[in-house]
Amino acid sequence: MKKKNRIAVIGGGVSGMTAAVTAAEQGADVLLLEQKEMTGKKILVTGNGRCNYTNRVQTPQCYRSDDPEFPWKVMQKFPAEKILELFQEMGIYPKDRNGYIYPNSDQASSVAETLQEELERTGVEVHTGVRCLEIRREKNGFKICAEGKSFQADRVILCAGSKAAPVTGSDGSGYDIAKKMGHSLIPVLPALVQLQCSGKFFKNIAGVRVNGKIILYTDGTEAASDTGELQLAAYGLSGIPVFQVSRYASRGLYEGKKVEAMIDFMPELSTEKMLDFLRKRARNRPEKTAEHFLTGLFHKKLSGLWLKFARIPKEKRVGTLTEEELRHLTWLIKEFKVQVTGTNSFEQAQICCGGVDTRQIHADTMESRLVPGVYFAGEIVDVDGICGGYNISFAVASGVLAGKSAATKE
Repeated sequence: MKKKNRIAVIGGGVSGMTAAVTAAEQGADVLLLEQKEMTGKKILVTGNGRCNYTNRVQTPQCYRSDDPEFPWKVMQKFPAEKILELFQEMGIYPKDRNGYIYPNSDQASSVAETLQEELERTGVEVHTGVRCLEIRREKNGFKICAEGKSFQADRVILCAGSKAAPVTGSDGSGYDIAKKMGHSLIPVLPALVQLQCSGKFFKNIAGVRVNGKIILYTDGTEAASDTGELQLAAYGLSGIPVFQVSRYASRGLYEGKKVEAMIDFMPELSTEKMLDFLRKRARNRPEKTAEHFLTGLFHKKLSGLWLKFARIPKEKRVGTLTEEELRHLTWLIKEFKVQVTGTNSFEQAQICCGGVDTRQIHADTMESRLVPGVYFAGEIVDVDGICGGYNISFAVASGVLAGKSAATKE
């Protein structure tokens, strides 16, 4: 009888559990090692506790990497349709919100519990509270060295996550394991994270939510942009559009570049149409004071800030506003630029950009090009998706590829 492959999976997040279940279904003898007290801990905080696990809209632009073709090659091997099928087979019925896919229960715990049940169903041997330190190649396979113990395996899948949300287990320890095997790292930085900005005025507009467009510049060149609900905070900027561009801010700051964010608070109007709109608004109610000129159009905190910056007295009648004053207000509304000084920490980041260099990994199998028999999956590699279920999509796709490849390799 042919001997079963013994596969060790390091990390019990989405990618690790998916890889373990896939390998076990291929007939392998699978061992999963998780350093926290339970598997799937990070799943519980995804999608505001609802777990947006994939998205029907899939394009190469939804995934970022220093090796930009790599993530899309992986996703083409196991696209969103297959992720939906896989989750339905496990019992997760999808709820579609304009292409954003959640479990019908609206509970992230449903996804975590279902994957845990799959581990049990497929006979995966799970060890929690195990902190792995090193993977050593030996004559007949690999030795996984952990604190106070070790494990043997024919092949190893490293799914130890990134540095984002370290309280859930993603503390960056997997990077050290990869480096000891000779793998290079693309700088690991917070992504899908809030931006810290200069300006004492932010404390006066904290708490304001407004629809707008953010354009991020690094050394004066546009790096990224996005539109949606922005959240203004005492430290700077938050909200999904800010998260979407944040990885470029992190990278720019790391490289010592000047990083600026420009906010367009009325993206549906061009600058000239915005100016014309304000002219007509002033003519329509000339008796109004400047303090109430933008009431019903923008939040009072914002209009007060713009009047201050434009040096327009609050008591001034809008019918007497000069062309220069209207142009200044238009500029503040359409091109409000602030300097980005930092990002919030890894503790607040949803994911990281950077990680194990994907040029050292085979995209079709997730196997290391440097150490045959070692595979990678999930956030540990240099792939980060935009908001909308893309990071879990990549975790599942890469986990399936790694699990299947490790189990079936001769």
